[in-house]
Amino acid sequence: MEQTKNKESLIQFLDSLENVGIPGCDCVVYQNHEPVFRHMTGFADAKKTKPITSANTYWIYSASKLVTCTAIMQLIEKGFLQLEDPVASYLPEYKDLKVRTNSLSSCAAQTLTIRHLMTMQSGLNYNLEAPSIKRILQVTQGGATTREVIRALAEEPLDFEPGTHYQYSLSHDVLGAVIEVVSGMPLGRYLKVNIFEPLDMKNTGFDITPDQKENLSEQFTFHEDSKTSTLISQENKFKLSNNYESGGAGLVSTVDDYIKFLDALCNGGTSKQGKQILSPESIERMKQDELQGESREDFAKLGKLGYSYGLGVRTLVEPDRYGVKSPIGEFGWDGAAGAYALVDTQNKVAVFYAQHSVDCEYVYREIHPKIRNMIYEIIKTES
Repeated sequence: MEQTKNKESLIQFLDSLENVGIPGCDCVVYQNHEPVFRHMTGFADAKKTKPITSANTYWIYSASKLVTCTAIMQLIEKGFLQLEDPVASYLPEYKDLKVRTNSLSSCAAQTLTIRHLMTMQSGLNYNLEAPSIKRILQVTQGGATTREVIRALAEEPLDFEPGTHYQYSLSHDVLGAVIEVVSGMPLGRYLKVNIFEPLDMKNTGFDITPDQKENLSEQFTFHEDSKTSTLISQENKFKLSNNYESGGAGLVSTVDDYIKFLDALCNGGTSKQGKQILSPESIERMKQDELQGESREDFAKLGKLGYSYGLGVRTLVEPDRYGVKSPIGEFGWDGAAGAYALVDTQNKVAVFYAQHSVDCEYVYREIHPKIRNMIYEIIKTES
């Protein structure tokens, strides 16, 4: 009876989001490979003629990072690279990097490593208008490949010495180029062969098929003051060219697809059908807290209360202090349009929530934490 009541409360909360400017959303919870909750509400279009369905596709933006970092962990497992490897071992242009100091720049004293990219301690930033990016897009007439963009990006000075601070950045896009070099495949091809196909994720990738485009939820921008949303283009600004595959923010997916990925991660890297994409040891390694000192202070400014950062994921370190109802080590990430991924290996719980409203700080501050805590009122957990 109590579980039914808690489910009804979560449904009511999700239904109420339309009143605060979220046009539509979809939330699913799996435990032990089985769905234990699913609710879709609202509409996929501004005219409110298309109710949200399981067929809807979304730009998952930075939820792409979790996939890219899983790919890196796969390559580490296979012995193709290590966390302490210099990035320049794979991308030679990252050998002699500069560090910005006021208006000047000097040679970096620290060697940029794969770990620095994974943990967002690289010194890179998220400036899509950087001169090097604009130049390569102009030279290639908007057709630059992943490798070409990331090669050009190395011309930009770092904002700080690698390893000294945390800064959200294009680090995982650089990891995408590393994957291409190490695997000998385009990033999208590697992900398809090693993650999407084994997990039967047929609607996830960098290139939108006609069916996916037809089902792409309309995209909105959120207005905090009035709690309303305005229709905007369906374009993904992180897709810098038709040939650029952004490991940090470029994937399109469905809720049905992405939950298969999260479900595998919370069950030791293995799907319900027995396909293993990652070892339990690698998953444990991903969720270890990687931040100390000033880097930890930098991450705290993001407002993810109770969390620190591991290898490409937020990771829960202080649940009791902030009233977080998931266990220590719960991990995941989110996306620019409001996607939210949660992985709990202790209770074998996976959660994915999707909406399509950018510039919505409200979703990270209010919606995601509330959904998380309400879900833990529903599921059975270990003491």
